[in-house]
This record gives sequence, C-alpha cells and structure tokens, in this order.
Amino acid sequence: MKHLIKYISCLVMVALSGLTLAQENHEGLTYNGEIGQIINENCVVCHQEGGIGPMQFETYDQVRPWAPLISYKVANREMPPYAYDQGIGIQHLIGDWRLEQDEIDQVVAWVEQGAPLGDPELSPPPYQLKDPDEWNFAAELGQPDLIIPSSSYDIPANGNDLWSREFVDAGITTNRCIKAVQVKPRGDAAAVVHHANSSVYVPNDDDGLDRYGMLTEYAMGKWGEMVPDGVCRTIPAGAQIQWNIHMFPGGVGATAQGEIIEDNVVEIGLWFHDEGYESGNTVYKQDLAQYDIQYNGARERNEKMVIPPNSYSMTQGFHSFDHPVRIDSFQPHGHLRMNAASFEIFYPETGRTEQISQISNWSATWHHSHIYEPEVAPLVPTGAVLVLKQWYDNTADNPNNPDPDQWVYGGSRTGDEMSHAWLAITHLDEDGYEKLIAERKERDSRSVVGND
Repeated sequence: MKHLIKYISCLVMVALSGLTLAQENHEGLTYNGEIGQIINENCVVCHQEGGIGPMQFETYDQVRPWAPLISYKVANREMPPYAYDQGIGIQHLIGDWRLEQDEIDQVVAWVEQGAPLGDPELSPPPYQLKDPDEWNFAAELGQPDLIIPSSSYDIPANGNDLWSREFVDAGITTNRCIKAVQVKPRGDAAAVVHHANSSVYVPNDDDGLDRYGMLTEYAMGKWGEMVPDGVCRTIPAGAQIQWNIHMFPGGVGATAQGEIIEDNVVEIGLWFHDEGYESGNTVYKQDLAQYDIQYNGARERNEKMVIPPNSYSMTQGFHSFDHPVRIDSFQPHGHLRMNAASFEIFYPETGRTEQISQISNWSATWHHSHIYEPEVAPLVPTGAVLVLKQWYDNTADNPNNPDPDQWVYGGSRTGDEMSHAWLAITHLDEDGYEKLIAERKERDSRSVVGND
C-alpha cells in the first residue's frame, strides 16, 4: 500500500503541475471545512459500506490514506464516473455528476497542502445514506406510480452469457404519459445485469401482439430518464412488456461479485403525468429508439464487424427525418473494447457540421443517458443529418480489455462488440419547430439585455 500511495503521489505531481494558480486561490482548506462536504455530496454515494466503490469515504480516517489517488482521479475527471467531455458541444445536462472546476481545484489544493483535518470540533454535514434499493427519482417525484418486475432468476458464478425474453402484463387500462422511468436491478443483481431493455406490445384483432415501440433501455450504471415537459412518451392501454435481459455470470466491473446471485430480479419504475395530460395542450410525442451505426459501410448493425487483435477501429452512422425533431438525450452503447463516442449534426444547406456531444473516456461499466436541458436540446430541421461515431480499442492500453490478442466480432455477448446509440427524440411539426426556435431567440435577447 505504501508503494502504491507513493506511486500515485508522483502521478499527481505530474498531472497537476499546471494547477498552481488554482492552488494559490484555495489556501487553508480542510476536511472539516469545504472538502468533506464535497466528498460527502459526490463520492460517498458509492464509497460507503456495502456500496459499489472499492473503498469507503465516510470519515476522514477512511479518506486520508486515499487523498493522493482522489486528487489524481478528480483532476483527470475520472471521478465521479461521468464520461462526458468538457468544453465540447452542449454542456447543460440533467443529472450531470461532474464536479465544478472550482470543486476540483479545491480538492487538488487540499491534497497539496497535506490533506489537513481542520478543527476537530467541526465536521462536514454527514451524507444521508441511501438505501441501494431506493428509486433514484424518489426524492423528487416520490415512489413510482407503477413497478413492473421481471421473473426471478438465479445467476451462476461463472459460465456463458444468459438472456431472458419474457412477457409481463403491465396492467395499464388507459393510455398514460410517462414523466420519468428507471430500470433497477434489485440488490446484488446490479453486478450481473449487463442490460435490461423493455419493448411494448399491444393486442391485435387476431389474438396476437403487435410491437408498439420501446419502453426504455437499461445498461450497467444508468441512472434513469426524465421526459421533458410538454411531450408525451406513451405507454398504451393493454400494454404487454417484453423484457430483454442480458445477464453475465460472475459480474462485470467494480460491482462484480464473482459468486452466485440468487433471486435476480429487474424492475421498471414508472412515474406518470396525471390522466388527461394531453387534453387541451399541444403535446408532441417522444420516443426512445436504437439508432444503428455501421461498420465499414455494412448495411446491418454489427454485420461484418471485426476488430483484429491489438488494433483500433471506428464505426459511423447517419440518420435523418422527414420532419423536424428535438434530440432530448444521447446514450452511446458498446461493450468492453469501445472507448469513445460522438454525436454531430450535419446541415446540408450550409455544409456546416455542429458537434453536440463527445465522450472520450467511455466505459461499459457506466452507461449514461446524457439528457439535454430542454432549453438547449438540439433542434434539428427537416433533412439535417445526425452523425453518430464510436471508437474501439482492442489493445493492452485499454484497461477494460480482457484480452487484446482476441479477434472481436459484432454480437450480443459481453465479449463481442456492438455499435449503436439510444436517442430520445421529440417529433415536431414545422409550426412547433418554429415556435421553439422563436422562444430561444427571445430568451437569448433577454439575456443579452440583462447583461448590459
């Protein structure tokens, strides 16, 4: 341990050589002052007894031995684990875990000052320990209006990937507009659930079922989805939910248990708008869908996707609409070799390309749905082209790569690769598009006037 801390300290000195000015502006920092509060509000949610973090940060005595590593990880924006590039594209996101730059500077300066405790009679406000089985939106929205569980499965400690594709009656008797949705594996199931997608089917006149669309998508680490006001993601009356749950024996990433997980259950929590939400209002439809990204021009997702040993690869996809849309969220998806993704919009009339989002340090153990603030979410005119790109690193430099000497193919297993992005899209008409454009111009004008 002493050698590790000494090594990390050296890394910190190199990585933080350019932060001298920030350190000078943050003298006298202590754990019992500002620093403990930053750690409690941003780190303890994972780094607590029984949490998914590999060490505990609930007290100063627990934090102090790890101070150099904390500084290094925070300065490089590796922690908290929210991979989204600074300064590129849209930065106003809902549910953004990233620290403010001033908070980063304070943590770095505190460590450089010797990580002092401060007044022993004072202590930072304690972190309110959260039940790991609590719903992420409960504090804001209360408990879900509807919970849809999967069947229970026992997952072995090792073996091949497993899938479940069962149907569950949602018990919905009238069409409802979804306000928020979260998929949550119960307890230790979070270690073995790679993804848990859910599709909606409705009865047809032939006593069968027709696919209505996606309900939601879950992948390891995902927080949940908030649907913007003024739009409706509908779950229809009579909905039958088809689960598509991918489970990986032994677990993946920091949450891996490496043991049998009994009574593995995955739940969907749904929060609804009041009945009649659409009545009397102009409410546009939102949906969540999978947008495929091609490999070397292949027509089908994952077709001919081959990543040679010790090599790099890239995929690229293009999508456009015959009506204007607003992009409400962007979530790239891949497996263990994927390490970066981007989202751009190309405007054919001007030849201009606008970069919307870039993720340069992506990891399969933390899937984030990057939800844009409605006031800045991309408004895409008819015919503009969404450009989705993803990069793959099948070398020893990729810390998530289990074996750089393997040929990697497109497929559904954890050791295979995938290339697509999940986009939540509000489908507009021309009047709705022009109204949103005008509202943004008016807001910008008020902001300029207010700054004079």
